[in-house]
Amino acid sequence: MFKTANAVQIRVSIDEIQPDIWRRLVLPVHWNLEHLHLGIQAAFNWWNYHLYEFRIGGLRYGEVEILTEDATDDDPRVFDQREVRLLDFEQGAVFSYHYDFGDGWRHTVAVEEFLTLAATPKHGSCVAGERARPPEDVGGVSGYERFLEIIADRDDPEYGETIRWCGGYFDPEWFDLSTADKDLRNALRPNVRRRLYQPKPKTGSKK
Repeated sequence: MFKTANAVQIRVSIDEIQPDIWRRLVLPVHWNLEHLHLGIQAAFNWWNYHLYEFRIGGLRYGEVEILTEDATDDDPRVFDQREVRLLDFEQGAVFSYHYDFGDGWRHTVAVEEFLTLAATPKHGSCVAGERARPPEDVGGVSGYERFLEIIADRDDPEYGETIRWCGGYFDPEWFDLSTADKDLRNALRPNVRRRLYQPKPKTGSKK
């Protein structure tokens, strides 16, 4: 007997950065785009204090009042993100998620597969991923490239200030699946706190 899908697997990657920074998520199929926004924020540990929107088939989706207020006459009309659910997409669909219009972080969202799990999921799960997302307010792709150059060179005159700014440590290859999964499971909880900085590696205990 045919069973209706109750979850969807999606892959989200940050555009214009190589090697790829990505997360694979399994989400309840009834989630809408507002829930997806919160899920992406959690999986990447973005701080969720900048404007954002989805671009789907040339249309804009997000918080209508906020995005309309800042729109120009040339911008497409904004549609309510809560009116689109993940189950409305087809397998193989690809669309964009933009976060922080200043830094301009564009993410590609790919709907990989609809799933029928034994129990309908109550929250999202992160099942795979690679690499750390750039620091908030680093200045977009070009700013991130310069940031990586500075922290890789202790003789750079900007090294001291830059490394303090990012919390004293940053590894672009860092990714911890259990941490990302825990963050995503709590994505819809109100007043969720984000980690300000990447965790520093644990040093061996001194005897």
